[in-house]
Amino acid sequence: MYIDMDNVIVDFESGIKRLAPQLQIEYQDNYDEAPGIFALMDPVPGAIEAVHLLSRSFDLYVLSTAPWLNPTAWKDKLEWIQKYFGKDPHSVLYKRLIISHHKNLNAGDFLIDDRTKNGVDRFCGTHIHFGTEAFSDWSRVIRFLSGS
Repeated sequence: MYIDMDNVIVDFESGIKRLAPQLQIEYQDNYDEAPGIFALMDPVPGAIEAVHLLSRSFDLYVLSTAPWLNPTAWKDKLEWIQKYFGKDPHSVLYKRLIISHHKNLNAGDFLIDDRTKNGVDRFCGTHIHFGTEAFSDWSRVIRFLSGS
């Protein structure tokens, strides 16, 4: 199972709010290219607990895309995972971060993602479209995956 980061386990909007005012203006049409923005984000409500719960039943990986023109995003995404899930070999996401602009190249049963870009629309498993009516929050995703 794969889980996207931005707007799935990471609250992108919280990073925008924490950007310095001059960076908010400079990057207003491309916030994801603002240096350091990915280090400023909070978890989506329920995401941390959901990841821990899902890791008991699924072989879990984070599958995220990082902006090509923002090299800090690649580092920040790894550090965000380490901050919220730990750095040690026993943490649930230890060495389980995949950065790709072609998510369809990964094989798996499920992909939880809020968008259909970057190959999500060609993923061979089931796309759980996070943020839609059917999967509006983590409790609905957990219910679906547990068969309840």
